[in-house]
Amino acid sequence: MAGTITALKAQKRNPQRVNVYLDGRYAFSLAAIEAARLQCGQVLFDEDIEELQERDSFEKAHDRALRLLSYRPRSEAEVRRYLQGKAVSPAIEEEVVARLTRAGLLDDLAFARYWVENRENFNPRGLRVLRYELRQKGLSEETIAQALTDLDEEESAYRVALRRGRRLAHLDWVSFRQKLGAYLLRRGFPHGVVNLAVERAWQELRAEGENIHESEDGR
Repeated sequence: MAGTITALKAQKRNPQRVNVYLDGRYAFSLAAIEAARLQCGQVLFDEDIEELQERDSFEKAHDRALRLLSYRPRSEAEVRRYLQGKAVSPAIEEEVVARLTRAGLLDDLAFARYWVENRENFNPRGLRVLRYELRQKGLSEETIAQALTDLDEEESAYRVALRRGRRLAHLDWVSFRQKLGAYLLRRGFPHGVVNLAVERAWQELRAEGENIHESEDGR
């Protein structure tokens, strides 16, 4: 395939890709960042072309990983699984992970803390479930332990209980306890924590209801 570069043309559908022509014929395409190093009249030997295509494979894999990370943070294991699913070679996989890590885009502890914080803000879960989810993301036990260090499971369960309990406030104590308790258990909170959260939410909601009645009576 060796030859002299006779043209470098950006692709119409994807300007970030450049078609390389050798001796008047289309030979291969490259990422624009790689093609920028070339010029017409330059002679490419087989080993040069092989190296260019290897670098292009890296840029493709790197761009894919960046697109994946653009949706939400990911663990290193998630990115590796994704690249492996795209049939990326082990050498390029290592290089992509190394570049993303140097850029601060791959950080398992930061990812674990993001995951826990996101759960706490939008859908709190018990420690057991959180550990399971983080293990599924390929995180080490040490990283998981660090990310969960400051989590107050009792407080998390109470916040969930109070929010959910407002929908059940019309029920009697037995029905309230059964329905809310089952709801919390499904989210991975242990029985002891669930019992405390349900009792606390019940008392809080009863107090709120009494305050409302007193305000209405005082009008």
